[in-house]
Amino acid sequence: MADRYLNHIGGKWMPAGDGEWFENRNPADTNDLIGLFPKSSKADVDAAVQAASDAFDGWRLMPAPKRGELLYRLGEILAARKEEIARLMTREMGKILKETRGDVQEGIDTAFYAAGEGRRLFGDTVPVELPNKFGMSIRQPIGVCGLITPWNFPMAIATWKMFPALICGNTVILKPASDTPASAVKLVEAVLEAGVPAGVVNLVHGTGSGVGIPMVEHPDVRLISFTGSSAVGKDIATRCGPQLKRLSLELGGKNAQIVMADADLGLALEGALWGAFGTTGQRCTATSRLIIHKPIKEKFLKILVERARQIRIGSGLEETTEMGPLVNEGQLETVMKYVEIGKKEAKLLCGGNRLSAGAHRNGWFYEPTIFAEVAPRARIAQEEIFGPVLSVIDASDLEDAIRILNDTRYGLSSSIYTRDINAAFRAIRDIEAGITYVNGPTIGAEVQLPFGGVKDTGNGHREASHTVLDTFSEWKSVYVDYSGKLQKAQIDTVE
Repeated sequence: MADRYLNHIGGKWMPAGDGEWFENRNPADTNDLIGLFPKSSKADVDAAVQAASDAFDGWRLMPAPKRGELLYRLGEILAARKEEIARLMTREMGKILKETRGDVQEGIDTAFYAAGEGRRLFGDTVPVELPNKFGMSIRQPIGVCGLITPWNFPMAIATWKMFPALICGNTVILKPASDTPASAVKLVEAVLEAGVPAGVVNLVHGTGSGVGIPMVEHPDVRLISFTGSSAVGKDIATRCGPQLKRLSLELGGKNAQIVMADADLGLALEGALWGAFGTTGQRCTATSRLIIHKPIKEKFLKILVERARQIRIGSGLEETTEMGPLVNEGQLETVMKYVEIGKKEAKLLCGGNRLSAGAHRNGWFYEPTIFAEVAPRARIAQEEIFGPVLSVIDASDLEDAIRILNDTRYGLSSSIYTRDINAAFRAIRDIEAGITYVNGPTIGAEVQLPFGGVKDTGNGHREASHTVLDTFSEWKSVYVDYSGKLQKAQIDTVE
């Protein structure tokens, strides 16, 4: 009998109101049934919104330093359970243990970072133009926040959203991806053990249509924070627009790594392999394009292909595995479709095959795949694939490389390998992306710096860092006039 997991609404664990369930299976071994989860509907969303609304006043009135103490305790609980959560996460979404441990660690880091904001939440005090008058700005919570998270970073991204929302005094409803519901359960269990009051954090499992859309359209959900594809993000934006609902979108990417002729080629090679094939290419910051300065192209590609062929592919639960499976059959089919497109557009150097024999027979495995002679406007160089597929593009010089990198509708992460400090700073200035690495791969964000992108990668908000507080709080300007008389700003003058 499979384990049955539950929603958490208003302090109680409960099944979906209509009694339906969905399966969660290991993508490395589809015979491994992790559990059954509630297939929730609008009625469950309505119950969660009511619970979050009821809990809001009590939570917002708790002093922010006290909210921070609860988050610090939560971080300690996650740290104690890091290995347990990491192993479960690998079972349900496939990436290797080193990466799932890092995913949990990012949640721990976020807890401690957000806890510290409980004693800051900075506003401003500024001079005012009239005598005997005081001016300041303060942050206030927004209300009930709907958090819709993806499967590739089940702990990191959920905590990026949840913990800043909580420290600002909001209550939340978490709708995790249906590929990674068990990780969300572990997060909410830790939230409860830390002592967060009932109704402040609610968990509703289910599909985008069954749970996501009702949550987006609910009039009492004041804010939606979504991470996922640009197409879905645009649909959410059209649904939020009529209500003028606060919306934070972190969407797709078509990230590129530039390698100049003067680069440390060994370092650039390691960066390209990690950026392209870490998490099986299933990161919004994954290196999908490799832009190589022509003088080193042949030398670099020879070593790159040789190393890509040596990547050990298998179950992420095995410590020697370097790359796990794709998350589900649909993602595998997407990768296979784009590889067929790539074969018509470019030159296949390695990979291009599903692995389905032996240890790979029950999973969604695919070889690391590299295409060369890719035109900058080819489909495989323009469209997000979200798999272990790397497109190599030639560049004649730095300006050409930056032009190629910018020639996409996305703008999340970017990278340049060079020993020329002037070239590095020109790249920092001219690259159109929210993140630029110098002599590092396109992946590897840290919680104390803003995360997000430009163009079709989002709508201008940032996650992580102190900048995320602007998403989850409202600014209020406060004027205190202690003159005892009516004073008119911009009209009365100081004598």
